[in-house]
Amino acid sequence: MKIIIHGGFFSESSTNHETKVAKQNALERIVKSSYEFLKTHSALETVVFAVSQLEDDALFNAGIGSQIQSDGKIRMSAAIMDGETQKMSGVINIENVKNPVQVAQLLLQEDDRVLGGSGATNYARKNGFEVFSTEIPQRKAEYEAKLQSLGTGTVGCVALDKNAKIAVATSTGGKGFELVGRISDSATVAGNYANQFCGVSLTGVGEDIVSNATAAKIVTRVTDGFLLDKAFEKTFAELQPYDGFAGAIAIDYLGNMFHQDSHPSMVFASFDGKTLEVFE
Repeated sequence: MKIIIHGGFFSESSTNHETKVAKQNALERIVKSSYEFLKTHSALETVVFAVSQLEDDALFNAGIGSQIQSDGKIRMSAAIMDGETQKMSGVINIENVKNPVQVAQLLLQEDDRVLGGSGATNYARKNGFEVFSTEIPQRKAEYEAKLQSLGTGTVGCVALDKNAKIAVATSTGGKGFELVGRISDSATVAGNYANQFCGVSLTGVGEDIVSNATAAKIVTRVTDGFLLDKAFEKTFAELQPYDGFAGAIAIDYLGNMFHQDSHPSMVFASFDGKTLEVFE
């Protein structure tokens, strides 16, 4: 059993020491509690559990830490993917929901598994998700001062359970001040992808990640026999021609965990029951 999570790039918030320590502590707490959850739950259930906690922490750009778009509204996206069934579900530009990743989880039972805009929001309402404003004073102040987001970020989790099943979940609050209707990578196979061989979650500039089909490439290369680190090496090299901004976390079917970013530093934590690794 292994788990790895990310919380976007450190530059998305204040770079002071207190914020860095707070993020380290939050990631350590969440990765440890999620590992305990993984002991008695599936990888799919665990990635939703972990990402929900990240969405509930205003330190991260998802859920209650989400950015405000150019029209003053918050729209979020999230997705999950079951490596065993290879079913992916997600919501794009959903509004006024506390935990978008949980709506994505519910959509796994539907034939139409990726919903956007008002359709995603209405689906959440019909299924008991109450109206919840994710706007916090810090994000409002940034918007009013027209600060361009202070960076980019997303949250995500990849888990390998006791039955060697892999799952991945990713959630984002956007990049801030984007055009209404913009679609991020988080609810696409470029930013969130898994099969029985590997699971990958991305953070960074969604347009760069989509252009490179980053998550799908890494997983496909591991499936085709690449070692995990080599799959990352080749895929991240393909971001270089346009200076692509991305960070990724992954677990493969052998239990190998890996993380890499093109523009340091992505915040992350991993745990296998013995060894804890947290960004420094």
